[in-house]
Amino acid sequence: MADPWLALRTGADPLERIRLNGRAWDGFLAAGAIGDQVRGVVADSWRRSAAARLDPYATAPVELTDAELEEYREAHPLRRTLPLVRDLLGAIAEDGDHLMAICDERGRLLWVEGHPAVLRQAERMNFVPGARWDESHAGTNAPGTAVAVDHAVQIFATEHFSRRVQRWTCSAAPIHDPHTGRLLGAIDVTGGDHLANPHSLALVRATARAAEAHLATAAPPATVTFTGLGRDEAMLTVHGRARKLSRRHSELLVVLLQHPEGCTGERLGLDLYGDELLNPVTLRAELSRLRRLVGPALLDSRPYRIREIVSADFQGVLDRLARGDVGGALAAYRGPLLPASEAPGIVRLRRLVEGQLRAGVRAAGDPALLTAWTGSSWGGDDLWMWEALAAALPAGSPRLPLVLDRIGQLAAEFGATSLQPPRR
Repeated sequence: MADPWLALRTGADPLERIRLNGRAWDGFLAAGAIGDQVRGVVADSWRRSAAARLDPYATAPVELTDAELEEYREAHPLRRTLPLVRDLLGAIAEDGDHLMAICDERGRLLWVEGHPAVLRQAERMNFVPGARWDESHAGTNAPGTAVAVDHAVQIFATEHFSRRVQRWTCSAAPIHDPHTGRLLGAIDVTGGDHLANPHSLALVRATARAAEAHLATAAPPATVTFTGLGRDEAMLTVHGRARKLSRRHSELLVVLLQHPEGCTGERLGLDLYGDELLNPVTLRAELSRLRRLVGPALLDSRPYRIREIVSADFQGVLDRLARGDVGGALAAYRGPLLPASEAPGIVRLRRLVEGQLRAGVRAAGDPALLTAWTGSSWGGDDLWMWEALAAALPAGSPRLPLVLDRIGQLAAEFGATSLQPPRR
């Protein structure tokens, strides 16, 4: 019996299938009827797409961009599968003909990777990170249909509901949380008509199973995330619910996260207020308000400590640096930690994170990383790093005169020819 999840049967003529499916697509849009020549999984998906009142000539919407996208990806459990998926599908994604993508359980694309020329083609139909490719927003397509029916599936050319996507063929397989069985998203390979074969579908199925096996052996995912880089008031997400914290509560959580074993009220007071005289009642009142906000299951007392696994963005930067991933650390760095805070414990940690990242970027000597640093809001006046960029650029680089000019401007402003790393 033929596999109903495969696009083409052995020996089928691809051009003939494109023609027949295209004719059926025209007929469905005109009259709502679907002939027997269309696979059942595709016919059902067309009906769901039409029921969502989707414009077949529309483009998938982009819902997340920039920092918001990165924060979402960083907190998503499929982030831990990305290195493995790259290992298994990296050759396909770099061959100039295919793309590798990972979407979440709602069909939102998290990562799309491949040859730059193919990525540019995909951008024309918004097949980009942050775009929503579930059936109700993009119609029939492999990642969107895979999460809709919770099964590996192949979608071939004119089987796509959206006209803009009908020049592509894709195979996708869902990924589940091995501990709970919950659908997490899907892995997808997208390319030309030649992908309509059993091998591409088998490959994504095998990759999805390997990703689930990896998740099964990894530590349980953090259900609480803390985002404080580049923000005066942190964001705390607890089991999917995001809360904006006050400045004092942001500082309290940072100090507690630095002491997973627990922290006394006296130590908290020193890290928050220094040697200033503090009424212990004031600190207890702040902690009581924080406990009511986040729930007693998260914040414990005697000693004060965080009870759950928390993924903190500043710790993610330090972890990447410890692994030697300077580029990843810089990409995850959104600015100084709680920059307006003058609490001694926050100031020390802010200096540590920025100082180690800054030293790592300079030591790497990579012009791209140095350019990212000096082009940022926090590194634009960093003479020490501008000098490192000048030393890293090759002789004759057209950017070198601009960099040297900026060094001259900063040196004149600071009244120096060089600067040691500043202390924030």
